[in-house]
Amino acid sequence: MLLAGTMLAGVAQAQTAPPAQALPTVPTVAVQEARTIKSLRVVGSQRIEPDTVLSYTKLRVGEPYTNESVDAAIRDLLASDLLADVQIEGVETGDLIVRVRENPIINRVVLEGNRRLKNDKILPEIKLAPRQIFTRTAVRADVARIVELYRRQGRFAAVVEPKQVNLDQNRVDVVFEINEGPKSSVRQINIIGNEQFSDNELRKEMATKQARFFRFFSSNTSYDQDRLAYDQQKLRQFYLTEGYADFRVISAVAELTPDRRDFIITYVVEEGPRYKFGDVEVVSGIRDFNAEQLATGLPIKKGNWFNAKQVEDSVTSLSETAGLFGYAFADVRPEYQRDEETLTMGITLNIAESQRTYIERIEITGNTQTQDEVIRREMRLAEGDAYNSFLRRRSQDRINSLGFFQDKFEIEERPGSGPDRVVLGANVEERSTGELSLSAGFSSLERFILQGSIRQRNFRGKGQDLRAQVSYSAFSKSIELGFTEPYLFDKNIALGGTVFRRDFSNFNFIGNQRNTTFSQVSTGFNIIAAVPLTEYWSLSTRYTLQQDDVTLDRSQFFTGGQCDPLLAGRYLCEQLGNRITSMVGVSLVYDSLNSRLRPTSGQRLLAGIDFAGLGGDVSYARGRVDGIKYFNVGSGFIFSAAAQGGYIQSLEDSPGIGVDPVRIIDRFYLGEPQFRGFNIRGVGPRVQRIPFTTDDEGNTVLVTDRRSIVDDALGGKAYYLTKAELEIPLGSGAQELGLRPSVYVMAGALFNVTRPLPTVTFTQATDASGNPLFNVDGSPNLLPINRPITNDAGQQLFINTFTNSDGIVGTRLTTCSTGFATDAGGACAGTETNQLATNPIQPFLERFVGDSAKPRVTVGIGVNWQSPFGPLRIDLAKDIISVDGDDPKLLTFNVGAAF
Repeated sequence: MLLAGTMLAGVAQAQTAPPAQALPTVPTVAVQEARTIKSLRVVGSQRIEPDTVLSYTKLRVGEPYTNESVDAAIRDLLASDLLADVQIEGVETGDLIVRVRENPIINRVVLEGNRRLKNDKILPEIKLAPRQIFTRTAVRADVARIVELYRRQGRFAAVVEPKQVNLDQNRVDVVFEINEGPKSSVRQINIIGNEQFSDNELRKEMATKQARFFRFFSSNTSYDQDRLAYDQQKLRQFYLTEGYADFRVISAVAELTPDRRDFIITYVVEEGPRYKFGDVEVVSGIRDFNAEQLATGLPIKKGNWFNAKQVEDSVTSLSETAGLFGYAFADVRPEYQRDEETLTMGITLNIAESQRTYIERIEITGNTQTQDEVIRREMRLAEGDAYNSFLRRRSQDRINSLGFFQDKFEIEERPGSGPDRVVLGANVEERSTGELSLSAGFSSLERFILQGSIRQRNFRGKGQDLRAQVSYSAFSKSIELGFTEPYLFDKNIALGGTVFRRDFSNFNFIGNQRNTTFSQVSTGFNIIAAVPLTEYWSLSTRYTLQQDDVTLDRSQFFTGGQCDPLLAGRYLCEQLGNRITSMVGVSLVYDSLNSRLRPTSGQRLLAGIDFAGLGGDVSYARGRVDGIKYFNVGSGFIFSAAAQGGYIQSLEDSPGIGVDPVRIIDRFYLGEPQFRGFNIRGVGPRVQRIPFTTDDEGNTVLVTDRRSIVDDALGGKAYYLTKAELEIPLGSGAQELGLRPSVYVMAGALFNVTRPLPTVTFTQATDASGNPLFNVDGSPNLLPINRPITNDAGQQLFINTFTNSDGIVGTRLTTCSTGFATDAGGACAGTETNQLATNPIQPFLERFVGDSAKPRVTVGIGVNWQSPFGPLRIDLAKDIISVDGDDPKLLTFNVGAAF
């Protein structure tokens, strides 16, 4: 129409204008004629409705269309990801046919070759899934996602090849064939531009480590882009603590080696000059603060090398000081005055004006089982109190020590309804506090152990402790039932009790054979009450009533119905019997540990004394002290120093010469597991019976192999034990496995017991002149003892010689000194004199050793592992100072029992 209008205007102008020179002819442009859609239908759709297909296009019956609109419709349909192929026919006639081929449906997604990353780690990250529509775009995107997952694991050589398996009914299986490749490690870390510090010094500050054979278990040798950025921050922090305030990392480049197995990281740094602290000033907007006194207590001093960490510590110290005075939101901001000529850094710490804050409310959330009261009673702050940062931290530590909630629980601070109000939030995540254990284990002390226990440390959500335990091993059996109420009648008074029966067998080793010496059966109960005196001090009292029955194996250690000192030892025969102990005790405890489960700071001290003699059969006083202190020395290292000691004094008269008035079961013992590096009861007074043997030349000598020596530990009335231990942090991988190694040194001793009388005195052989004889090894030449033989009734036996009917001479035992009695104890017939029946006792050397207060010292390494089979403790400890008689042990381990 525009063209026609232009032509008509030109004709009219030609008619009115004067004749002129003819103009050149203008070529005409052909315009495509719009056509109308007469009909529109979809062919080839199976799952998708035709109307759904057409909804993705702008084609409609009765409306005009062009070739361009048809092409646009094809593009729109392909972009829907529903169709694999689209064709539109009948464009010339207006009867349009949209012929489609649908994308197949995914039957299943299969991963092959993935050993390091399991299906449950990959499938949630990809988009393709069964019963979804298959598209090549989605496949390419999922390949990229899988490759990225492997790169996060440090496997940059991973290759993923997708494959399509066509099935009937337009279905497909999608298979991702994965070649994981080796883990890409950091082969080398290069640093360019460092002049003041060597490459090795700077590499020690980084989290990323070079791959070396001795870092086999470390996870920090793999390449991680996030760790690369973290290492740059670590380098800057290191230089800032050394005075280099202008330090910067110019570039950090990680290059993949041609074989795509390792990375080479190169840092380019600029150190800059080294600064010292200039003037240090504190400017306080809070009237309660004396700025000059605050400045003198800060770690930063004029003239010292600049240290950014000390500046941060100063800010933290001032903020905590403000919190102690009730200023919860005190704003402390440091200002730096850099002097590039004198290379000094002046520091001004500005404490902004703030209002004293008060606790508006305490919000407790997340506790689905534990009652609010259990948490609130551990709070050292109440609603309406003035804010105090120290009491907030103390409340946090006390809640952590309950063991009911997540590790590293923190009390959050939020602004309240006004500038002088603060809200404390305790958002807890409850952990399981019920324990049901059925376990079997192996201990170097007790061999195989079977144990079953049930315990609820947060019974009914009130913090009550209900427990029951049964254990069985070859040398100990026990059953216990206990209950503790931490807040009796809603008062800060703890009351608990335990009912128990314990069967224990003391033992020694002869060769590799373990022999029971005496057995102890204890049955009784105890009641404990505790009340706090201050925030850290508490007082506890206890009462115990128990019956102890000490016995020996009659078949092994009894002769004629009586305990035989030659077989058991005089010191054991004197301990037999059934006695009742009625004992009351009191303890004073100081506890400032930040956690009772895994403490990292704080200390715990205990001093207690027990008196036995309120009725019962025994009377003594026993005192004990115990203390431990933890230090967080930084970088994950935890140092602890511990000491303990005890003394027991009998309140009874001496039972006689060579007999200690304190029973053997009431004395202290020292050794494995509390004193690492020694066997169980391996330290302290003991009696050893050393037999004689013959050497290669036929000479009589003492046995030197300890395994052939009878060794009975007697315990002691006094002991002390000290320990210094450093827990070593490991990488994240080892931490996830629950590994906690440590190195330690221990010193202690057990001593002070009455020297027992000798069990038997053997006669020493003499020469013709009456001089005593000695063996070639210097030991005395002792003669055997002929011991009379008795029957079970205790009657003396004699040897009777007789001749039978066949004329054969024989011997027989009889109770008659003259003649013979058919029945034991019957009338003796005959006049022949019988020989006394005796049993020769081979000589042995009995010695009393180990009763010394001299410290025994051991050094060692150990590791705790929270294994799937229960807690495991392995120790490798060596004694470097010991005394004669001690029983060292290099390697100890326990599995399946608590330690």
